Amino acid sequence: MAGLPPSGTVLCDVADLDATGAKGISLGDGADRMGIFIVRDGAGVFGYVNSCPHIGVPLDLEPDEFISNLGHDIICSTHGARFRVEDGHCISGPCAGDALAPVAVKIDNEKIVLA
Repeated sequence: MAGLPPSGTVLCDVADLDATGAKGISLGDGADRMGIFIVRDGAGVFGYVNSCPHIGVPLDLEPDEFISNLGHDIICSTHGARFRVEDGHCISGPCAGDALAPVAVKIDNEKIVLA
């Protein structure tokens, strides 16, 4: 994806996801600045661009709050759209059928890095 740092760039520690199950991260500067977030599902991690496909706003109103209170779906705090963690597909809300833009990430020595 254009604008992302090179593969292997460390984004955060796996432990940074402990509090909420997710972590928002800003990459780049100025016009190249991009918000992404990492979410954990069991032992796996998934990354997405922090932009709702409905109106393009960031999903979190509070830092690192991307997971629904039920703990199973990613949620857009602006209008309540819900997305599956494993593929970013919108399962309910005004953008049902759309999906979050994925960012390839992986775990490497307890760090989450770009894949």
